[in-house]
Amino acid sequence: MNHLGWLFTGANWTGPEGILVRLAEHLGYTTLTMLIAMAIALPLGAWIGHTGRGGVVVVGLANALRALPTLGLLVLLFLLVGLGLLGPLIALVIIAVPPLLAGTYSGVRNVDPAVVDAARGMGMRGPEVLWKVELPNALPLIIGGIRSATLQVISTATVAAYVGIGGLGRFILDGLGQRDFGAMVGGSILVAALAVVADLLLGGVQRLLVSPGLQQTAPAGRRPLRLIRGGAAREAEAA
Repeated sequence: MNHLGWLFTGANWTGPEGILVRLAEHLGYTTLTMLIAMAIALPLGAWIGHTGRGGVVVVGLANALRALPTLGLLVLLFLLVGLGLLGPLIALVIIAVPPLLAGTYSGVRNVDPAVVDAARGMGMRGPEVLWKVELPNALPLIIGGIRSATLQVISTATVAAYVGIGGLGRFILDGLGQRDFGAMVGGSILVAALAVVADLLLGGVQRLLVSPGLQQTAPAGRRPLRLIRGGAAREAEAA
């Protein structure tokens, strides 16, 4: 049977280890990770971007976290924490924080100073400027960071099956062990499809939340935060 036929076999979609269950697990890991990472990175990035304090720390922290090898981090946490979701969850959060932090920090710092000065001239205080002026104008870069982090978590959660959790990565890992190439190909296609769908949905959310005038990247003449590793620079610029 053609390897793609695995995806169209009804028996592979049902049962405790079927595609629907594994897909739900993968979505659960991704959602939980993103909620925790956003709770950490978005307030921190917004505060640093608003005050202008600690920008060097943001760059250094983001680069340090990006430099961590994914599989090595997963195995280390597995050895420290043991079986269960906690170790992989910590690793996934660590991976998700840099693009969220970079996008939020860059978005707030790249708000036109004239707009901020006008808001202060109207009597707005610091928190009001942040919530009513800077964050709405920073939405394109903030959501760009969320999109980038989501894609990284979806792909890394696949690798996390190596340390014993479920998700779509089980098909690839188990297929490799059992020489079931249909499961390997099918699992890979499912992960790629999930990433594409997630990015399209978040892109739709961005178009709904961000006004047309803010759909562009950072204003000319002000460069957003750039990270040193491949692809990371795009995270701070993505809209």
